[in-house]
Parts: sequence; structure tokens; C-alpha cells
Amino acid sequence: MTTVQMTPVPRSTVVAYRDDGPLSRAMGLLVAGQLPPLPPVVAGTFVTGVLLMIGVAGSDGLAVFAPAVTLLLAGPGSSHPHDGRFDWLVPPILRLIEYAFVAACGFAHETHPALIFLLLGALAFHHYDLVYRLRQRVYPPPWLATAGLGWDGRMMVVSLVALTGWLSGGYLLLALYLWGLFAWESLTCWLAGPRSGAEAADTGTQD
Repeated sequence: MTTVQMTPVPRSTVVAYRDDGPLSRAMGLLVAGQLPPLPPVVAGTFVTGVLLMIGVAGSDGLAVFAPAVTLLLAGPGSSHPHDGRFDWLVPPILRLIEYAFVAACGFAHETHPALIFLLLGALAFHHYDLVYRLRQRVYPPPWLATAGLGWDGRMMVVSLVALTGWLSGGYLLLALYLWGLFAWESLTCWLAGPRSGAEAADTGTQD
């Protein structure tokens, strides 16, 4: 008989929805959950939007600023329990920032649209899978956020490859890595997860 080891339930599903990487979680430890998460994220959205509007994504010397500013503002709030009335807005705002930065940076550097959508597709698949499994109480393993780099790590990687001028190759490698990681982990998790009551009843009847 195979025993499925269940991943511990996170203290807040809203925190899990954030998809924080090692950088953001490390900054959260510095403030020990004392910083409300929503105001800094809103500020990060405004600053990132301004930077993208003035062409920061297309400037090799300034491309790193958008994710760095977002990380500095939103990262410390990662350790907060997100139990405020409007704290549920934090994850979708982080998604908006990440997707907008990936798209803006790619198009500004004339990256082929197929590569941009390939990378965005990997992110969308992961976030959809994360939302669905949390609703079903099938929690992701703790190492997934680290291996997947988190929203913060992925934005930093994009900005760094933009600085090198190798954005097309960077987008391709990052997309292939994320698709392989997220698809493999999702498939193995759902196959190993507990079956529904109806499926278990059918198996018991056949036995």
C-alpha cells in the first residue's frame, strides 16, 4: 500500500497565492510580519507602471529597476498573514506586475511574440494550477516556490537577460525550464493526490 505524504497546510492560502520566491521570503523575515502587505504592493504597481511607461523596459541600463523596486516594496510583506479585509488583492496585483513586466520587456526588445507568450503561458499555467489545487486542498510542496524562482526571481532573471541583450534566448530557456518544472510537478502531484470519495467507493465495491 502506497502512502501519500501530504504537504503541510500553509498558514494562509492568500500567502500561498503570492508565489513568493527566496528573495521575497528573505525580505519578509526581516520585518517578521509587521508590515501590512497591500499598501507597499500598490506603491510597487504605481512605480513599476511609471518605469514601464517611460520606456525603462527598453533601456538596457535601467531594465533592472522595475523588478528591484517591486521587490523592495512588496517583498517585506510576504511574511504577513494577509488577514486584512483587502489583503486578498495582493496576489492578483503581483500577477499583474509580473505579466506586464515580462510582456513589456519582451516587446520593447523586439523579442518574437511566440517566445513572450510561451513564457507567459508557463506562468499562467502555474498560477491556475496553484489556485485550483489550493481550492481542492492539494497543497504544493514547499520547494516548488524556490525551484520556480517566485514572481520576484523570475522578474529579476528577465531584467538580467535584458541587460545582457540576450532576451530571446533567455525567454526561451526560462520558458522551457518553467514549463518542464511546473508541468512535471503538477502531473505527479495530482496523480499522487488523494482520490475523491466517489472514486474510493467504486474501488471498494470492485474489491
